[in-house]
Amino acid sequence: MYAVVKTGGKQYRVQEGDILRVEKLPGDIGAEIAFDDVLLFSDGENLQVGNPNLDNIAVTGHIVEQGKAPKIIVFKYKRRKRYRRKQGHRQPFTAVKIDSIQAS
Repeated sequence: MYAVVKTGGKQYRVQEGDILRVEKLPGDIGAEIAFDDVLLFSDGENLQVGNPNLDNIAVTGHIVEQGKAPKIIVFKYKRRKRYRRKQGHRQPFTAVKIDSIQAS
């Protein structure tokens, strides 16, 4: 059994027990999260596709970690013009463990 959920402008294929790293969501570690935008659901035999969302499917999980991804370096350079800019960036993320996918 799996579902496709949309959060943070991206789509993720999830199963029960998966740990998912998504764009930062508000909440503390251990807080419950419900994904409302379920785009697709499969129970192994039947496939349901939303138009655009499925209302009778509930995907829930809880927050495992709030953190930042490794630093990336953004370096801009123009040759012969004495132009250099160096900037770093760390993208915040939320790790969510999927507890249940329920069809009602």
